[in-house]
Formats: sequence, C-alpha cells, structure tokens
Amino acid sequence: MDPLGIDGAWRHTPHVHADPRGSFFEAFRAADLPRRFDLAQVNCSVSAHGVLRGVHFADVPPGQAKYVMCVSGSIMDVVVDLRVGSPTFGRWEAVRLDDETRVALLVAEGLGHAFMVLSEQATVAYLCSQPFAPGREHGVNPLDPALAIDWPAGVEPVLSEKDAKAPTVEEARRAGLLPGYETCREFYATLH
Repeated sequence: MDPLGIDGAWRHTPHVHADPRGSFFEAFRAADLPRRFDLAQVNCSVSAHGVLRGVHFADVPPGQAKYVMCVSGSIMDVVVDLRVGSPTFGRWEAVRLDDETRVALLVAEGLGHAFMVLSEQATVAYLCSQPFAPGREHGVNPLDPALAIDWPAGVEPVLSEKDAKAPTVEEARRAGLLPGYETCREFYATLH
C-alpha cells in the first residue's frame, strides 16, 4: 500500500497475473493493509458516464472506512480531508480507478470520498468498515468552489438531489458536521 499525500488514504496496486485465459489478482488482502479493517458491509454501485457520487463521510467514531475498487469501467476517485484541524484540511487527491490497472483506495474514517464516472458505465465496489447508518452519514457538495476539485473538463456532472443540495465545506463546518482531526487520530489509534 502506498500512502497518498493525505494522512489516512492509501493506494493499492495489485500484481495482475495475466495469461491467454484472462487475468487474476488479489483484490483485497487484510494482512497487507497498513491498519486494521473490520469488514462490515460490501456495497456496489453501477453508474452511467458523468455520474458524480459524494463527497460522503460519516461521524467519527465509529466513522466508516472504505476500500474502493472499480470492477468495470473507469472512474476519477477523490479523497477529501474534511477533518477540522488536520494539516491537510480541505485538500483533495484524485486517483484513477479502472478495470485494467485494478488500483484500489483505502480511505480512513473522517475523510470524504467521491467519484465521477469516466467510462460509458462503471461498477464500483466499496468494502465498508461499518454498516450504513443514515443518522451518521453526511455529505458536502462536490462542486463547492472552495474545494475546487478538478473534475474532468467537458463532462457534465450528474448528481443525486441529495448531493446537489449538500452543504459547502464551510457550511458543514459551521453546522458542526465535520469530524475533528484529533478525534479521528484517537480513533485510529484503537485500530492498530
């Protein structure tokens, strides 16, 4: 696992074994992760070109860590540091996930996650450390100008009504929705 520039986010590039029959790779191996990951739920979304999902996060504790893979097609996957007090607060990083390289991302609790579909259609699988709990789930608007995420030019984003109406990062901060960096760090310490 290779760390990204945001603490709590890692990229996994598996070794893909290919032969005339096709290919094989280990998509997820808990022993290779940089921290404990308790698998509680697996989600799968199928989305059309331009669909933009996120930026989603959950209350910490317990939060919801995600291990994200693009099973078919390609996406621009984005991690956003939403932890108030973090040295990289408000920063985002994008990684292309697709069905050729099989790169995956591990996103820690407290970080925001979003993606945009680049291919005609994409299937994304998310391994989650906690089950979905509506009362703990939040979002910030992925088109918030303060975040300035560099979504692909020429692709019209297709958002859910909930994501389109999500607050900006500043509105979420003022409302007390964003996790605190120290609270997250204390929680991470319990996972080793």
